[in-house]
Amino acid sequence: MAARARPRALFARAMGGQRPKVAKGVQTRTVLKCADNTGARELRLVQVMGYKGRLRRLPSAGVGDLIMASVRKGTPDMRRKLFRAVIVRQRMPFRRAEGIWVEFEDNAAVIVTAEGEMKGSEIRGPVAKEAAERWPRIASASSIIV
Repeated sequence: MAARARPRALFARAMGGQRPKVAKGVQTRTVLKCADNTGARELRLVQVMGYKGRLRRLPSAGVGDLIMASVRKGTPDMRRKLFRAVIVRQRMPFRRAEGIWVEFEDNAAVIVTAEGEMKGSEIRGPVAKEAAERWPRIASASSIIV
């Protein structure tokens, strides 16, 4: 048997190499705080992008994952619409490769466009290092990277 190569989709997007394994701490229907200045205040996770699941298992996501979220609270033009978002903080503890356990006070996400650009111009609060490494635009807009 020949060794299996990397999937073409990962090779084409230049996301090669190993991604850090983050415990999936946010499930479908979880309410997240919106950490940017787009006008949304609360988001509800609707779907995890790229999730291939199993029967009766809820899709779950972790720090740095791209999700589809609906705006629950915010400005009238933002409310009740679906947006793509990236999770930047989660309450469930996850372990880094160095052995450090990381957990945040809240679950939070920032709204992004289909290309991965941020809709807002600033991020309130800290951003996990895993999300900043995977999304360079989020890293440049964040003030604190933990």
